[in-house]
Order: sequence, then structure tokens, then C-alpha cells
Amino acid sequence: MKRQQDLSAPRARRRFGGVQLDTDVFGSFAESIASFIGTAQFLVYQTAFITVWILHNVFAPDALVFDPWSRGFTLLTLVLSIQAAYAAPLILLAQSRQERRDRVIAEIDRDVAERTQNDTEFLAREIASVRVSLSDMVTGEAFDDRLERLTDVVETLGRQFETLADRIDPADAAGSAAATAATSSTVADAN
Repeated sequence: MKRQQDLSAPRARRRFGGVQLDTDVFGSFAESIASFIGTAQFLVYQTAFITVWILHNVFAPDALVFDPWSRGFTLLTLVLSIQAAYAAPLILLAQSRQERRDRVIAEIDRDVAERTQNDTEFLAREIASVRVSLSDMVTGEAFDDRLERLTDVVETLGRQFETLADRIDPADAAGSAAATAATSSTVADAN
């Protein structure tokens, strides 16, 4: 079946016998009817109506009876059948509209849940990376321990240097000091 209309324009609304049907308006109407039929208020109204109908047709004078008991309240049965014939499709239409809304809401909820899960996983990875970064950092206690060990090493080296300096001649010490100064200036130039 080939559509002969221009596909860039939306289709015109369907017409039924010259009457234009708007599915949203009709669906909204069906939902309002279905929601009213499902209330206790409707049941009270319907019970009162049927009770008045039966009492009138049983106890009223024959001239005022329009649905006699002898025929089994045929007109009442017809009225209730018509009501059921219209109520059932309206209720089904309202249920199908609600099902479509629920499906859309479920899809939105699923998308939100997926985004939330992705965000949570991202944040968990970020927190893990921050923990790893913090574990590599030197804490105050570790820094104090390392500084103390470094101080001990420097003191030990100073004592060893003094011991070696005492063993060297004073003449060699002057030459050695000049060589050390030259080396220090070379290292400073390199930096």
C-alpha cells in the first residue's frame, strides 16, 4: 500500500462521517469516564437509580409503570446492557492509554537509572584514583621518619668525613679543598 501524500507533512486527522476525531481528546474523555465508573460515588448513584427504578415500577399505579415486573424489567436490562457495552470499551481504551504512559515512564526511569549507574561508577573510579594518589603522598609521620633517617645518615657521613680529614696531611687537605671547590663550581655551572 503506497502513501500518496507528501511525507514531509503530518497526516490529517481521521474523519468519521464528516466528524473529526481527535484521539487525545477522546482518550482523555474515556479516561475521565473510566475513572468515574471506578468510584464508590458511581456505585452509590447507580444503586440508587436502580432501586428507584425497581420501586417505581413495582409500587406505582399501572398508568405510571413503564417497565413492568411481569416482563422482568426488560427496559432496565436494556439500559444496563447499553451502559456495559459503552463502559467496557471506554475502560479498555483508558487502560491502554495508561499502559502506554507507564511504558514511556518505565523507559525514562530505565534511562535515568542507567545514567545514575554510569555516574556512580565514574565517581567510584574517581574516588579510587584519589585514594591511590593519596596513598603515594608522604604523610606527616612518614616525612618525619624519613627526615630523621636522613639526619642520621648526614651525621654519620659527617663523622666519617672528620675521621678521614684527621688521617690526611694538612698539606694534602689544602689541595683537596681546592679540588673540592673546583668540582663544586663545575657542578654549579652544569646546573
